[in-house]
Amino acid sequence: MSIDIQELIELYALPWLINIGLAILILVLGRILVGIVVRIARAVMGRAKTDPMLINFIGSILTGLLVLVVFIAAIDQLGVDTTSLVALIGAAGLAIGLALQKSLGNFAAGVMLIFFKPFKVGDYVEAAGTAGVIREIRIFSTIMNTPDNKLVTIPNGSIYENNITNYSALDTRRIDLVFGIGYQDDIKLAKDIIRKILADDARVLAEPEPFVHLGDLADSSVNLIARPWVKKEDWLAARCDILEKVKLTFDANGISIPFPQRDLHIYREPQE
Repeated sequence: MSIDIQELIELYALPWLINIGLAILILVLGRILVGIVVRIARAVMGRAKTDPMLINFIGSILTGLLVLVVFIAAIDQLGVDTTSLVALIGAAGLAIGLALQKSLGNFAAGVMLIFFKPFKVGDYVEAAGTAGVIREIRIFSTIMNTPDNKLVTIPNGSIYENNITNYSALDTRRIDLVFGIGYQDDIKLAKDIIRKILADDARVLAEPEPFVHLGDLADSSVNLIARPWVKKEDWLAARCDILEKVKLTFDANGISIPFPQRDLHIYREPQE
């Protein structure tokens, strides 16, 4: 039995070489095209002022997906049935997704936090039952530094599913104060003292004007409400100083801060 070399080359070798060459060409050109598409996507996200961490992450995901498409196209050019391969990849992706369902939820929440930016690094926030300064925003979790200097790692899903209070988002904050005085004390004098202390404090803003009024006639005291505005960085120090000055000035002017009081009535049973 003689082998026709020419026929073997034309029927088998040459088509295989052509297919291999085309597959390599698809890989090379596809990889170049992937790089161009990813660079364009990064540039668009950069002009939209997207967070750099989110740009890098989306760029990596996009690169992986497009490279996978190019690889499947190259395999298909070699005559390999890619239907089963695609189905296998889909089944594997589904299994991984089910196994990492909670992690994927944290990932999605991390993307939303980075994209919508309810807070940024350095902000003092309260989220997921924890208050502190944001140190790092990761894809799956957020690192927070509490006031007593503890680092807390919170899953992004827990943050995004609950209320987020950002104390650093705005330039000014209001201090809510309640001062209880006795029913026998001079209300006008107490209000004048509070207003003078607020007016003398350089940290208290003139606009909005501090609010000082009678708030409530409580069981044991007459409650005066004071609501001055300060810059966010002065909030804690100003609050502590105002409380101390009001207490000392009240004492100096004979204005009491009463304790809770109850009237006790004693009845004697007549003896038989």
